[in-house]
Amino acid sequence: MKLTYKVVFSRRKTLTITVERDRSIVVKAPDGTSPEKIREVVESRKLWLYEKTRHPQKYDSLPHPPGKEMVAGESLPYLGRLYRIELTDKGSEITFAQKFLVPRKLAKEPPVFRQWFIERAEEKILPRITRHARNLGVQVGTAKIGDSKYRWGSCTPSDNVIFNWRLIKAPMFVIDYVIVHELAHLMEPNHTPRFWNIVRAQVADFERAKAWLRQNGAVLDAGL
Repeated sequence: MKLTYKVVFSRRKTLTITVERDRSIVVKAPDGTSPEKIREVVESRKLWLYEKTRHPQKYDSLPHPPGKEMVAGESLPYLGRLYRIELTDKGSEITFAQKFLVPRKLAKEPPVFRQWFIERAEEKILPRITRHARNLGVQVGTAKIGDSKYRWGSCTPSDNVIFNWRLIKAPMFVIDYVIVHELAHLMEPNHTPRFWNIVRAQVADFERAKAWLRQNGAVLDAGL
């Protein structure tokens, strides 16, 4: 079994391997790491990588074709619940009142909800990053909302953290898990028992959050 992977070099101190949501394998390695050393580490984790790239739930196809024009009566997820879309002839912006009120003139311009979700993510997720960082006792360089298609969150060698705006569609317990997961990497770069103990101490039901993402991740990717 031959594995294809992408190598990203940086000033990091340790080598890590991740499987993105599109099944691609990314190796993050310290500058100067030899190709032989990288191949050796990848080979040592071959079985784990084989299982990860063939997970039956993590990579479900999207239920909502990109670019599809919205219609009244459809629903979109927000903070873990589905809310109906209602088209209106009033206003020029999306408003939310236990349902999405969308001006008709925006309905033909997908992805119309993208900016609305980004603004809600900045409003609700960024303050929670500050709170969880304080609880963990870690210093974050910069925290921001980003647009990674294949990751829910990431941290950089400079201790910056970036979270996918699509997370705002998930329940808050899932959002908290992803935040703590990335912040824990500032203390332990690899998924060691120590890492999971750090996560568990902050998010007791993190396994439920992981399961939710596996089962519903494609729904967060979909939408208008």
